[in-house]
Formats: sequence, C-alpha cells, structure tokens
Amino acid sequence: MKIAIAGAGALGSRFGFMLQQAGNDVTLIDGWKDHVEAIRRNGLNVTINDKTFNVKIPTKYPSEVTADMKMDLIIVFTKSMQLDDMLQNIQAIITDQTSILCLLNGIGHEDIIEKYASKQNIFLGNTMWTASLVGPGHTQSFGDGSISLQNLVDGHASEAKYLAACLSEAGLNAEYTDNIHYSIYRKACVNGTMNGLCTLLDADMAAVGATRMAHKIVTTIVNEFAAVAKHENIDLDTNEIIEHVESCYDPKTIGHHYPSMHQDLIKNHRYTEIDYINGAISRKGQKYGIATPYCDFLTELIHCKEDIVLKNDPVIN
Repeated sequence: MKIAIAGAGALGSRFGFMLQQAGNDVTLIDGWKDHVEAIRRNGLNVTINDKTFNVKIPTKYPSEVTADMKMDLIIVFTKSMQLDDMLQNIQAIITDQTSILCLLNGIGHEDIIEKYASKQNIFLGNTMWTASLVGPGHTQSFGDGSISLQNLVDGHASEAKYLAACLSEAGLNAEYTDNIHYSIYRKACVNGTMNGLCTLLDADMAAVGATRMAHKIVTTIVNEFAAVAKHENIDLDTNEIIEHVESCYDPKTIGHHYPSMHQDLIKNHRYTEIDYINGAISRKGQKYGIATPYCDFLTELIHCKEDIVLKNDPVIN
C-alpha cells in the first residue's frame, strides 16, 4: 500500500517506521526543516523500548508533493491548527481512491477534511500509541498502543475494517468500532487532563498523578467533557474514563511520558492545540449553555503560558 504520513512528528514518524517495516511504500510529509533535513541526511532514528533503529524513508516538504505521488492512504498527524494548510498543500495526491485516516488529538477535524476529500473516503480514529522527539530525525517511545477507527459515512464499514486489518499487520493493533465518537471523546478526556496539566506544571504524568489535587482536577474536567458530550448524544462512562486517565500515571507503563502539548510548548517552543481540546469544550459549552469553568481556565492558562514561553522566541517573532 502507498501511504503518506502527513505530519511526521514524533508519532507520525513512529507510524511511518512501523508501516514501512511491514512492507508498505511510505512517504513522510512534514514542514519542519530541521526534522526533514535530518532524516534526509542521516535516515530516521526510531528508539522503541531502548532499542534504536535507523531507516531510510522518503521525506518531503508539503510544497514538494506532486500529482504523480498518488496515495492509497493518507494518515494525518499534523497539529490541529495545521491540518487545513497541510491538506491544501498536498491535495494533488488526494484522488477519489485515496482514503484519509484522521488520528489527531481533539474534536471536529472531519469538517476540515471534508473540504478536500469525499466523505466516504474519510475515516476517524484515535490512538493510544505515544511517542516523543529526542531531536530532529529521532523519535522515541515506550510500550504498546492501539487504534480504533470508523468510517465517517454509513455503509463503508467494510472499508474501515480492511483499513484496520492493514494497520494491524504493521503491529499497530487497530480495530473497527461502531462508536468512534465515544472513543474520540474518551481520548479527548486524556488529552484534556494530561496535556494541559503536564504543560502547566512542567511534569510528566506520573508526577502530576502524585499531586494531592490530581484526582479532583481530573474528575472535574472529565465531568465537563461528559456534560458537553451528552448534548451530542454521547453518554460517557465518567468513572471508567477517570480510571483510564489515572492509569496513565503508572511509571511502569507510560507514567514518565511527557504529553505532546508539553513537547510542543516547553521543549520545542511551538503553539499548542489547546483550542481544539479544552477550548473546544469551552466553545461547545457556550453553545449548549453548559458551564465549563475548569476547561475555560485551563485554556486561558495555556495561552498565558504560550505568551510567556514564546514572547522572546526569535523563530516565532
């Protein structure tokens, strides 16, 4: 299968590596110059559970994508605020036969993807795989993960199941679900707690979980997500989700992982996706007349943190 990874950061690079190792024809597409040039020059370094692999893998800037690079599958791994620009830049490789799988953090990305692809070719998913960037051209991760996905349009479940099988052949543990919106909200609860808290406290998930106030904060945020989801006919099991979030604290699994928002802002001095996670809940809360004070405040605090961290960054300014 010809596969493009649109947004080849930490997790996109790991997926590209695993899919290539399974025999697929994979191309990475990314706009970060240092990362692209490092892969071109030295190959992609992938560290998994303390073992490092080095592979040659085609890597392109979005501006280098041409119509002759038609793809069977595009997996989008951009930041939410970069999705529209990425798809606009690579639309030459999107045909009526191209499937697009969205695994982005956050809520509502299908509205953007529909501008560039037929609804029947769009698949929504979420993943519990994790990864971080050691530096340009080097992704690192620990443990295993999974993917759940579903077709956006009714009547295309067979295509979704086929896609899940192809990903599972690469060891990505993908499965079809008939309720992806529940799964997306469930994952968004993890992101809506761990991403913002780890970023503001400059701590990994185990350290956040060890604080005295962690349970109260996580419980309140999850309940705000659940109140919004209920207005969209999604009934979240809050007790199970809180337990799921708190399982992330375990240092024997992923507790020492720093979530992507921390990597973006604290490590790499980039803007965050907060407006597509807690900020999305705030907007939906206003729409439905639901109070979401913790999500509101967390979103505001992250924007304050962005102002502090990025104020004097020469690349940003």
